[in-house]
Amino acid sequence: MSHWFLQARLKTRQLLLLSALAEEGNIHGAARQLNMTQPAASKLLKDLEDVLEVPLFERLPRGMRPTWYGETMIRHARQALASLNQAHEELSALKAGRFGQVAVGAITSPALALLPPAIAMVKREQPSLRVVLEIENSPPLLERLRQGKLDIAVARFFAGEDKTNLRYEPVTGEPVCAVARPGHPLAGASGLTLADVVQAGWIVPPAGSVLRHRFDLMFQEAGLEPPFNVIESAAILFITRMLQQSDMLCVVATEVARYYAAHGIVSVLPLDMPCHMDDFGLITRSDRLLSPGATLLLQALRTAAFSAYGKRMEA
Repeated sequence: MSHWFLQARLKTRQLLLLSALAEEGNIHGAARQLNMTQPAASKLLKDLEDVLEVPLFERLPRGMRPTWYGETMIRHARQALASLNQAHEELSALKAGRFGQVAVGAITSPALALLPPAIAMVKREQPSLRVVLEIENSPPLLERLRQGKLDIAVARFFAGEDKTNLRYEPVTGEPVCAVARPGHPLAGASGLTLADVVQAGWIVPPAGSVLRHRFDLMFQEAGLEPPFNVIESAAILFITRMLQQSDMLCVVATEVARYYAAHGIVSVLPLDMPCHMDDFGLITRSDRLLSPGATLLLQALRTAAFSAYGKRMEA
């Protein structure tokens, strides 16, 4: 392998400078952030541009803007710095007698069904492993994975998604259902159809989301106009509270609905909802090695997937 960065004598401070310039937008602010003089920062940048033989930033009357070359280097600089920070954290943890850290992000449904048993398995084997969990939608999770801020994402890819340097192991699809408050007039109805609920108030995913598109399409394919009395929100705390205080309905992932129904917070309506979501899966970076803690959690997620969904996954 040709280590060009050794020949170029690439400095860590140059990586820091690229990241600071992207944040500050000017050499003065970046130099101040790194506690160096402006001339020293300018020389570091010029030396790097000379070695790469490309301009990394456009010099504007009031600041600097990354070129396409600059955007590329900034992205990789941030990844390298994140990896170095992670290495330091792992070494510090090992020296302190801990097993290290793993950061995992998940969409809501597997966060309820898959993560708890997987993390419990890991903590039984390595109680000192620090586990950091984020629950979010897929796009921000994938972005944080690319930035090196997550080791594993339990999420889904959408059409047009850049899958470069990402490894995907499918787990299962995600059916959805309609829920309402306990005691809702429709909760005990029989033979419920979409025509019976089209005039109801609905809490639905935000416009532009995949589930919202499929929700509207479901009514259209049944020869109905989509519900017009809607609230757009994906915030589960607001949704459950709003349902308790009204006769509104909501479309949610079936796994999420079962969890809240088991706690008496919602009732699942006997209504067929064919607007299911696509498969989600375990997503990791293919261009970097997992830490021991992340490797342990990934295997635990595979084991938990078999228990939760009957899906056997191989390493």
